[in-house]
Amino acid sequence: MDGRLDADLYPLGSGYVPEIDSVHDISVGTKRGSDELFSSCISNGPYIMNSANGNDSKKFKGDVRSPGVPSRVVHVRKLPSDINEAEVIGLGLPFGKVTNLLMLKGKNQAFLELNSEECAQTMVSYYSSVTPVIRNHPIYMQYSTHKELKTDNSPNQRAQAALQAVNALHGGGMGGMAISADAGTMGGGATQSPVLRVIVENLFYPVTLDVLHQIFSKFGTVLKIITFTKNNQFQALIQYADGMTAQHAKLSLDGQNIYNACCTLRISFSKLTSLNVKYNNDKSRDYTRPDLPTADSQPSIDPQTMAAAAFGLSMPGIPSALASLGVGHSGMAAAAAAASRLGLSGLTASGGHNVLLVSNLNPESVTPHCLFILFGVYGDVMRVKILFNKKENALIQMSDGTQAQLAMSHLNGQRLHGRAMRVTLSKHTTVQLPREGHEDQGLTKDYSNSPLHRFKKPGSKNYSNIFPPSATLHLSNIPPSVVEDDLRRLFASSGATVKAFKFFQKDRKMALIQMGSVEEAIESLIEFHNHDLGENHHLRVSFSKSTI
Repeated sequence: MDGRLDADLYPLGSGYVPEIDSVHDISVGTKRGSDELFSSCISNGPYIMNSANGNDSKKFKGDVRSPGVPSRVVHVRKLPSDINEAEVIGLGLPFGKVTNLLMLKGKNQAFLELNSEECAQTMVSYYSSVTPVIRNHPIYMQYSTHKELKTDNSPNQRAQAALQAVNALHGGGMGGMAISADAGTMGGGATQSPVLRVIVENLFYPVTLDVLHQIFSKFGTVLKIITFTKNNQFQALIQYADGMTAQHAKLSLDGQNIYNACCTLRISFSKLTSLNVKYNNDKSRDYTRPDLPTADSQPSIDPQTMAAAAFGLSMPGIPSALASLGVGHSGMAAAAAAASRLGLSGLTASGGHNVLLVSNLNPESVTPHCLFILFGVYGDVMRVKILFNKKENALIQMSDGTQAQLAMSHLNGQRLHGRAMRVTLSKHTTVQLPREGHEDQGLTKDYSNSPLHRFKKPGSKNYSNIFPPSATLHLSNIPPSVVEDDLRRLFASSGATVKAFKFFQKDRKMALIQMGSVEEAIESLIEFHNHDLGENHHLRVSFSKSTI
């Protein structure tokens, strides 16, 4: 394995990554003039303890803890080189009060201290499943080995004052996130509401909550979204952590078309300062509260539009690449396509980040074929390489960047063979095949000519059936002679639990089967997709959005 892979091999989340070797030598507490203190991102945050090279700075101390143990100090890595303190604080604000910050700009890292370990745990847990992206840089974070950030003497008093001001402005964090409308001004600028009102005009093509999340996440962490139809217009309320981020998104997106010549965004500031989301479903979502119930959601798009999408009708002005998605059912496919249309988040239909790094795999069980089948649910897998010296890591090359983004969005954090996978974008642009005569124990496979690709036909209906992993699987291509008991026995033969089964009433070539857990369903899909049922019928298996 060449040495260039090492930079890719940090698993996301709380897995061990060495922190700064010489952490006791980090100097902090740069002096700043009063004019500079509030000059950037007024409502977003101050400059707290900035690393500096100077004899007048104070030394940093921390209580060392074992890696991976929860701590209220979060270690943030892979930050863009032009990051500012306000943006780092913005990562922590949705989850609680930010009590201290240490920037290591030379190392593209930072330490962020929250007011409680619980807030830090919520933050690390959230970002391990939703990788934050700032200016096309995926940001990684884990618990610091330091219990708190300390300085020998009190740090720059202006910085502390700014920190208090920003926390006062942002309320008490989760649960108390409303930013009061009369919070006053800082540095001469009035605070904006963090909530945007979005109206989508010329709705020739369905726009889903996931589409909006993908687009608006380009500008900062989206906390909550509510969608609804009012006056025959599809509308949404979108809440960021702060007004400056909302203002940036409004300036950048107002008047933009999601798709060519249609679905125009009209954006204004809402009078609301905080959204109250009761349910997480296709109409509303609170990304800081994954525990909320789903309840029953009704389609928030008018039935005509939904019908047009469901039947894959071509609509004027839509580029063929998007028309082939035949969305309607496929939130994430549409989201990735919309993001690529707007040139956001580094998503491009060709080139770009089409290689994924998958870490924390079970080296005893994982094979290239198993990864090919699973990741093939979200795109056409070209090559798979399990790393020779680190078999819990693999590189997977998708056919394009949109498919790579889809696979990452759906599979990061999912459990496979008893371990939660970490899926991130790799810096590699291709997966190298072993040179002739070099045996790598079958760890690298080329699938570029595989007959099992689901998306090679333009306009394939598989584009409209892309769903997150779920305990319920959709089965198709079932021959007439195969009955319910046959399929129940087949899926139980691997040791999994079959909870329920149902043939489609109108078409007995298709059925739903519910497994004991999402992990069992993932492993059953890998094992039985393309299983030979006889009569020249090979079973097709995908994840279902329905339950039995």
